[in-house]
Amino acid sequence: MDIDQGLRLGDGAAHFAMRSATATSATLVVDGRGSVTLERLPETDVWTGSLEGVRPGDTYHLLVDGPSGPRDDFDPTRPLLDPYARGIVRTPTVSADADQHQHQHQDQDQHPGKDQDRDEDQHQDAAQRWTSVVVDDAFDWGDSVKPVIPLDRAVVYEANVRTLTAANHAVPEHLRGTYAGVAHESTIAHLQRIGVTTLELLPVHAFDTEHWLQDAGRENAWGYNTLGFFAPHAAHASADARARGADGVLREFKGMVRLLHEAGIQVVLDVVYNHTAEEGLGGPTSSLRGIDGANRYRWASDDTYFDTTGCGNTLDTSVEATADLVLDSLRYWAREVQVDGFRFDLMAALARDASHVFDPAHPLLERIRQDPDLQDVLVIAEPWDVGPDGWRTGSFGPTGGPGTGTGTGTESGSESGSGSGTSEWNDGFRNTVRQFWLTDIAQERRSGVPGSGIGALAGALTGSRSIFGVPRGPLAGVNFVTAHDGFTLHDLTAYNTKHNAANGEENRDGSNDNRSFNHGVEGETEDRGVRAARGRSMRNLLGTLFLSAGIPMLTAGDERSRTQNGNNNAYVVSEDLTPVGWSDDEDAEAMTETVAALTALRAAHPALRPYRYGVDGQSTPSASRMTWYGPDGGPMTGEWWDQPIHRAVQWFVESTPEHEPYDRVLVVVHGSGRTRDLALPVRDDVLAYRLAWSSEKHRDHDRHRPAGTVFTAYGPGIHVFDVL
Repeated sequence: MDIDQGLRLGDGAAHFAMRSATATSATLVVDGRGSVTLERLPETDVWTGSLEGVRPGDTYHLLVDGPSGPRDDFDPTRPLLDPYARGIVRTPTVSADADQHQHQHQDQDQHPGKDQDRDEDQHQDAAQRWTSVVVDDAFDWGDSVKPVIPLDRAVVYEANVRTLTAANHAVPEHLRGTYAGVAHESTIAHLQRIGVTTLELLPVHAFDTEHWLQDAGRENAWGYNTLGFFAPHAAHASADARARGADGVLREFKGMVRLLHEAGIQVVLDVVYNHTAEEGLGGPTSSLRGIDGANRYRWASDDTYFDTTGCGNTLDTSVEATADLVLDSLRYWAREVQVDGFRFDLMAALARDASHVFDPAHPLLERIRQDPDLQDVLVIAEPWDVGPDGWRTGSFGPTGGPGTGTGTGTESGSESGSGSGTSEWNDGFRNTVRQFWLTDIAQERRSGVPGSGIGALAGALTGSRSIFGVPRGPLAGVNFVTAHDGFTLHDLTAYNTKHNAANGEENRDGSNDNRSFNHGVEGETEDRGVRAARGRSMRNLLGTLFLSAGIPMLTAGDERSRTQNGNNNAYVVSEDLTPVGWSDDEDAEAMTETVAALTALRAAHPALRPYRYGVDGQSTPSASRMTWYGPDGGPMTGEWWDQPIHRAVQWFVESTPEHEPYDRVLVVVHGSGRTRDLALPVRDDVLAYRLAWSSEKHRDHDRHRPAGTVFTAYGPGIHVFDVL
């Protein structure tokens, strides 16, 4: 549909359009300016109208009526948000009774034992409702342009606006935990220090706290509960910006993007198009459910929601109007707000057809790939949902060749994919790496034999070819060890089990499959031996992350050894929602230096950043040529790959130069607590090796080691050698 949706100012009037296939009447109300009855365009689902005298800063809402079927929720007296609103604010409370009324409706699907019947009266009290705001989009971008970062050079940093700078005393107090704080010079300097190219922000679309949490006096900290897909979350803006209204909030957000771009850092948004804050049946009706609920959500045959998100509802992207809403939102943020990419929460939910079956060629996915405004954006999928057949890692191709997602004609490659390529969160990498460095080592301590061989880790190091396949290449995978949901890096090495009591759900929430290892003590300890072992494990995990083919993603605070006290689901504001630490703590500084060294090492070695999968011993353009050696320095043989007693390998990897100088590097992995001697490989083209980085502390990094020299690995570790 070519008609612009939402409210637009022009020619002295506000011009409004919305879509509803099921409404029978609709009215636009602009507070203090008047109202207009919307007219439905013939043979369409589009409703339009115009109203004179509207100005930026005016608040407005919709009143929509329609049938009263089992899937409908119309009420011509209930104020509703414009689904395309570019500003969203909350009206002030005028009475305690109103506040109680507003919070009594909640999603019962996730909380057994509570009344699941839809309340006969689910009106939002006007005193507590969210309302749309007319916004002035004007902004001076100056000379700012989007950074062009080749995909192989990307280092993604996942962060929460609130917790990234809340404890940074270099940021003025009134800017901590805000968009302005993210763009503060000290924040940018830190990101540059650790080699971050791409800042991925947890949801910044306007969101609400789930009403069952509000009833418990708690607050959503992550933002995966969207009110509107066009407005930035106002609470993340500074008080000064909020005082200037929705215009001020949007300008602060754009200012953040501009300053990050000027520093050469991309901005990627974590977007939640799979469900809305309207929750399940009986939840708060604030927008789409009261406009076209029978058409916009997925329904089961018994007139209940078909929910594949675990959040009460699932948007139906097989419906054109819903798919258009997603595309229009993406275009707005990419074009008008200049963001560089999107990470799609539960993207499998967006790719289900009208029968709720996953379709890798879903029309919405194809439209995203082919949309002209989205050709140069980074597209990252969380490739699963919680519905039937919902685990879909490896199903979101194609990923284009060099240049895709980074602009065209980059120095790193001449090919450009047809449409935007999609990279996917690689949970297989996460599981393999945790298993190898943590649970296998724990098993070795208990039984004397680790739980697995070296083969799976070798697959992770080389880009998870078994998951993504040759046509797509290793950059189809976003490798990660931790993310916002789950243990932090520190807690992976300090807790065997989750400790989520602070969430108020009696420790029932959060995954029980953590693949963690506390190294002998549950939680914090002053035992130097335990702390040293944990530090080594963290360095092993980080080393594997940054040395592996694919796109590495680091979770904010892992470079500072941040703990959540064993909470692996810190989605509510509590004592476990710890901000990134900015103090001069010795351990935190050491871990920061580790990350900085590893990202610099990765940048310096094209062999570690291939676009394509290589074949052992063969040369493939834009791939890396790999040769595997055993602990004795000879060729790796079959028996060494999968037997738990053999957990050492030497990976000699060479680049196939096209756009960067020829490069080669040797990576030595030893996955056992036992000390072991390894003979560095003898090759006709190698004189010696020089240690460039090691997860063991206090190794000699300057000495040249001739080929064939014995290198002793003291316990589990990963070691990188420059080849001379």
